[in-house]
Amino acid sequence: MTHFSGPPGRDQTPDREQTFRALYASVYPELIRFVQRRTSPDRAEDIAADTFLVVWRRLDDLPAAAGDARAWIFGISRNILLNTRRGEQRREALGLRLVDAFDVAASSVDIDLATSRIDLARAWRRLSEVHQEVLGLAVFEVLTGPQAAAVLGISPVAYRIRLTRARRALRLLLDHLPASSGAPQPVSGRTRTP
Repeated sequence: MTHFSGPPGRDQTPDREQTFRALYASVYPELIRFVQRRTSPDRAEDIAADTFLVVWRRLDDLPAAAGDARAWIFGISRNILLNTRRGEQRREALGLRLVDAFDVAASSVDIDLATSRIDLARAWRRLSEVHQEVLGLAVFEVLTGPQAAAVLGISPVAYRIRLTRARRALRLLLDHLPASSGAPQPVSGRTRTP
């Protein structure tokens, strides 16, 4: 591991960017391996990037010893991984609750209703996380537009636009579900939402 000069202190005034670059160069290869052992390889670079974003913001908290700094960065990465997993679990749970929300007595279930529930669950899994969140606030939490907008930290107008796009994406998925049950790909409707 290459050594870096340590965090900027009160008595010394090294360039913040230079400190960060040295830290990045010395820890990044090990961080990638650390993350790859804990998640899929295709997500490792995103997690590492998020980690170094937090490191940049909290550079003043960087421990002085190189080993301590490395452990501190690994701890940040671990927290990001845990938050990511919790988010995925919430998405899965929300999808299951969607199916349960339309639960009916077993005696009255017919083939068409069962097929509709399966199609809805499949379509839900293919929605983007943004669309799932917006629809979930409207359907499960029964929040008004302004309330849901406050939860998301956006304007009520932006929320209504997102809700409209999410409903449209869900409708499109329900109308055009593929016959095969391949790996679901998120559908966003647009590349950018307000």
